[in-house]
Amino acid sequence: MRQNNIEGKESLSIKSQQHPIVVFLAKFISVIFHPLFIPLYVAGYMLFLHPLLFAGRDTVEKIPVMASVFVNLCLLPALSVFLLWRLKFTSSIYLNTQKERIIPLAAIMLFSFWCWYVYKNLNAPQPFINFLLGVFFTVIAAWLANIYFKISLHALAAGGLLFAVINTEFITQSGNSLFMAVAILIAGLVMTSRLIASDHKQPEVYIGFFGGIICQWLATVI
Repeated sequence: MRQNNIEGKESLSIKSQQHPIVVFLAKFISVIFHPLFIPLYVAGYMLFLHPLLFAGRDTVEKIPVMASVFVNLCLLPALSVFLLWRLKFTSSIYLNTQKERIIPLAAIMLFSFWCWYVYKNLNAPQPFINFLLGVFFTVIAAWLANIYFKISLHALAAGGLLFAVINTEFITQSGNSLFMAVAILIAGLVMTSRLIASDHKQPEVYIGFFGGIICQWLATVI
């Protein structure tokens, strides 16, 4: 316990040494690349930017897919957190403690499973199905890890994004270095921002990052 207090004080000391602008930028990046938004970014990349995955489908066909990802992996989870907060099951919408994360993660687990199951049966492109399954696995991993420590959800999402983009580029043999470079940049920014602007210890961020990669990898081999 004493060791944890010492580590916590050292972490706060490091953050207090950062310039206010750096802290502001770190918080801004944390909002822009919030875990609820990452599935939208990856889905948008697969639907509208990748030249092969949804080739032959016009925008009218792609928009409902994007809307479905938004509803299941962003809107409904956000509404769940908001309702839990308003019903006073949580002290804030930021889910600052491990206990407050339990119910929201369980709800997101259900939404992510449903999203994967629907598109699996609609015969969507395999990398897209794999990504949705990886999101489901990631939420399970977050829920289990949350029992023992406060894993970084941002880092989990960043690791998943990185693997999903790079794996998709290699599977489709597209090899677009720009998309891979952007994915690496985003992952680096998110990891750095969480170390600067959050109360996470370094192991919670690093474990989250590699956990996100492993969950997406498992989705491709199962």
